[in-house]
Amino acid sequence: MNNVADILTKHQLRHTDCRLETLSIFVTKNFAISHNDLEEILVPTFDRVTLYRTLKTFLEKGIIHKVLDDEGTPKYALCSPHFCSTQEHHHNHVHFKCSECAKTQCLDNIIIPPITLPQGFLAKEFNLLIQGVCSNCSQK
Repeated sequence: MNNVADILTKHQLRHTDCRLETLSIFVTKNFAISHNDLEEILVPTFDRVTLYRTLKTFLEKGIIHKVLDDEGTPKYALCSPHFCSTQEHHHNHVHFKCSECAKTQCLDNIIIPPITLPQGFLAKEFNLLIQGVCSNCSQK
C-alpha cells in the first residue's frame, strides 16, 4: 500500500493537504529525510508548526520512524507495513548511510540478531548504522 490517501485512511487520519503532501514525499523517497529537508520543501506552503505536528502524528500512528545517523539530527523514514502498526514500531533493522550521496536508507531485510544484555538492562530500541557506498553510487 503506497497510495498516500490509502495510508492515511488505514491509520484513521484526515486527509489534510499537509499530511497528503508530506506523506507523498516519504512515499517517493527511498531514503530518510530530515525535518529541515522537509521544511525546505513544504514551509512555503505550510507553516513549521503544522509540519512538526504532522511528523509527530505520523510517528505516533506508525507511519514513519526516526532514523539516527552520524549527523546527530534525526531523520524520518516510511515504516514498513510488515513491521509497524499504531500499537508498536519494530525497527530492529539496519540503516545504511552512503558516504558519497549522504543518503541514509533502511535495510529492512537485514535484521539485527538478538543481543544478550547484562542482567538488569532492558533494551528499548536498537540503532545499527552501517556507513559505506550505496549501490547507486558504487556503479558510478
